[in-house]
Amino acid sequence: MAMVPTEAAIFDLDKTVISRAAMVAFARPLYATGMISRRLVVQAAWRNLIFTKVGASEERMRRYRESGLEIVRGWDASRVEEIVRETLPEVIAPYVYPEARQLIADHQRAGRRVFLISASPREIIVPMAEFLGITDFICSEAEIDPAGRYTGRAVSWAHGPHKAEAMRGVVARHAIDLDASYAYSDAVTDLPMLEMVGHPVAVNPERALTKVARTRGWEIRRFRLDAPDVSPAPART
Repeated sequence: MAMVPTEAAIFDLDKTVISRAAMVAFARPLYATGMISRRLVVQAAWRNLIFTKVGASEERMRRYRESGLEIVRGWDASRVEEIVRETLPEVIAPYVYPEARQLIADHQRAGRRVFLISASPREIIVPMAEFLGITDFICSEAEIDPAGRYTGRAVSWAHGPHKAEAMRGVVARHAIDLDASYAYSDAVTDLPMLEMVGHPVAVNPERALTKVARTRGWEIRRFRLDAPDVSPAPART
């Protein structure tokens, strides 16, 4: 029997659901536990500034990915996830956009399948998704050795066009109706993902994505940390 098509709402994480880069946000807790040096914390703060003011090109993300994998080589993956869970209320909760949280709930009430999608690794995204009340997610996967430690290599990478590739697999498994689905992102590198759905939304978009959204008539939304509430998502048709 054929599967009944399902509508979806796909949310990028950094600067869309939260106002900062998740991987960068956890630099200080990792420093506090002795896993990284003060120099790396400073580098993480600088990268967050770059993400916020300039955006992250494919090439810049590639360099950060490679350097980040080298840094975490030998770390215990379960310990990283434990630190993330312990520090989420302090590190992430104050930076979740109220509009994003409300939209997630609105789409869930409308019966849509909500996905959190991010280049951050599983050890960050699983706790983040649970914290936001989201059961479906797509993320990067770091290679882990039999002892449970990072090898310094990646199994998969969920950034830019790779997000769209991952979504195509999800679409096939869950019979998602892309024309009736929504996608939210701030970055022009997510253009392939936004182009997949019938309702692309540019959230706090960087300059390049703003230009694309205006040219194509896409919705543009400005999320604020001090926003009390948002209008509900469009009713399901």
